[in-house]
Amino acid sequence: MEAGNTMDAMAVMMSGRDTRWYRGHLLKLTMICFLILITSMTNGYDGSMMNGLQSLPYWEDYFHNPQGGLLGLFNAIQSIGGFASLPIAGGIADRFGRRMGIFIGCTIMIIAVAIQTAAQDIGMFIGARALIGFGLGIAATAAPLLITEIAFPVHRAPITSLYNTTWYLGSIVAAWATFGTFQLTNNWSWRIPSVLQGLPSIIQMLFIFFIPESPRWLVSKGREDQARRVIGQYHCGGDMSDPLIQFEIDEIEAAIELEQQARSVTWISLFRDPGNLKRMRIIIGLAFFSQWSGNGLVSYYLSKVLKAVGITNPFDQTLINGVLQIFNYITSITFALLIDKLGRRVLCLGGIGCMIVFFTLQTICSALYAESAKDVNAAGDPIHPNKSAGHAVIAFIFLYYMSYNAALNGLLVSYTVEILPFLIRAKGFIIFSFAIDLSLIFNQYVNPIALEKLGWKYYIFYCVWLVFEFGYVWMFMLETKGKNGPLSLEEIAALFDGQENAIVARTHFQDSNKQQLEQVEHFNEKYEDGRSPVTTNM
Repeated sequence: MEAGNTMDAMAVMMSGRDTRWYRGHLLKLTMICFLILITSMTNGYDGSMMNGLQSLPYWEDYFHNPQGGLLGLFNAIQSIGGFASLPIAGGIADRFGRRMGIFIGCTIMIIAVAIQTAAQDIGMFIGARALIGFGLGIAATAAPLLITEIAFPVHRAPITSLYNTTWYLGSIVAAWATFGTFQLTNNWSWRIPSVLQGLPSIIQMLFIFFIPESPRWLVSKGREDQARRVIGQYHCGGDMSDPLIQFEIDEIEAAIELEQQARSVTWISLFRDPGNLKRMRIIIGLAFFSQWSGNGLVSYYLSKVLKAVGITNPFDQTLINGVLQIFNYITSITFALLIDKLGRRVLCLGGIGCMIVFFTLQTICSALYAESAKDVNAAGDPIHPNKSAGHAVIAFIFLYYMSYNAALNGLLVSYTVEILPFLIRAKGFIIFSFAIDLSLIFNQYVNPIALEKLGWKYYIFYCVWLVFEFGYVWMFMLETKGKNGPLSLEEIAALFDGQENAIVARTHFQDSNKQQLEQVEHFNEKYEDGRSPVTTNM
């Protein structure tokens, strides 16, 4: 059977169904997915919190105004902790389940947040941040896997794309928490934002075992009956006679059977055959691009960027940070929901192209301000600063981030997860996380040193690098948007492994496909007019 025929079968399966995310059992499933999505909040909270803390006098005084390499370590240590968790994170998700991976990670993060809030010295603060990163690495490996494996088929891409948008939800809470506490005249001005970092983990830990386990993981462990109940309850509204259940089970079993026959699941499998090499080339490239596109300057060192263009007041800095995070959250959600309409390549290439333009303009305006600020008075203040250039930098930061959100926010995780076959998905995501943590460690440590030494001239590096990113994505990124609707995860695999393997993957359906379509027709006859409520996409 050709892959396209299975796509036709999926289209028939969806025909006549009410697939609106806010109706009936799908609303419950959407709320479950959102609970999983907030894993990314902790990471987003951290970046925005560290931005805010650098604007708080009491935090700077308490830790003796860290600069350069020490400030870089403050930020990079969480990524170092995440890096250390990678050898075990995938094993936990594969052996104990996706839910347990999230639970274990959240437990570690809650303990670490308590230590960070009570920090008495720089060593205690840095150690706690490393532990936060360790727990986050475990939870953030399991969460995207659970989302993509439990989501309703036609909602999978947009919901998975929303995973990274909750980074900004966390950053909003952190930005406004520091904006509200900077006026406090004691160390609680930074301890309160610190303790709030544990909020997403507390919510997840309390509710994680009230949500279903991944049907794909259940089938891989020989628990098909449980997988059927999960799909029946959350995809079919409790109707166990719905042919969609068997259709999804067949796809899962066929994919697992094929992958088990084709390769032994080892780390070498990720780099052994041409299809996986294509996947790794794209995944590793996008992982580095997500952190090495100039966004790290604003994500962790906004106060330094703003000070360089004359905005030195803590009130103004924390206010700009708060507004920027709300803007980012809105734009990231918008683009995440357009992923199936516009396609992956359009969003990524279009976003990077705009990033090149706006980051270049930001660099030019920063240079203009720096040149105008060379002449200073006795107090060290610029005599004739080019305030227009400084304000333009702020505008271009907002426009740059809108472009970044189109290219490398929601798309980053959803694309990575959907192009990885089931049995290498956890390990492939480990490589993805490894590349992100490695790039973050370098970025967070180097950025403050480079900014201190080079100022606006450091931006030129990212202008050139963004051009390289555009060329790389143009050459290697494959489009996974279906022509007639969303593709299944197994059909996406055919794009990388070739049509021959796709045909083998589909032989499982050849004998049953006709029967399944007949079941769909019979199923739809249960409705008075032969159809369920009008079908609409998410």
